[in-house]
Amino acid sequence: QVQLDESGGGLVQAGNSLRLSCAASGRTDNHYSVGWFRQVPGEEREFVAAISWNSFHTYVVDSVKGRFTISRDNTKNTVYLQMNSLKPEDTAVYFCAADFQRGGLILVRHIDEYGVWGQGTQVTVSS
Repeated sequence: QVQLDESGGGLVQAGNSLRLSCAASGRTDNHYSVGWFRQVPGEEREFVAAISWNSFHTYVVDSVKGRFTISRDNTKNTVYLQMNSLKPEDTAVYFCAADFQRGGLILVRHIDEYGVWGQGTQVTVSS
């Protein structure tokens, strides 16, 4: 059974940085893509970024482009979301998710295409 565990969230002032980690356990290979999503209470979960298994393909949404970077270290079974120049509107619970259906090379952005989810980590950005 694959499990994802997010960490690295917290309370920061606007303009500062955080690095979120998504550690995978229970799987012996890394041929899966990973996405990051975020959710504010009362709103739908929003796609933020994704990365292929070999890091050749990455994608971040326009609202965070230039501020957020997704990366992974397969030797540690961990995917990162580096968040710089944080804004109050980045406040949300951040989730990572894994897609095991497409060989890890195709990036997808819809919730239903991800089969395993972490429990989420809270990011709060104060103004």
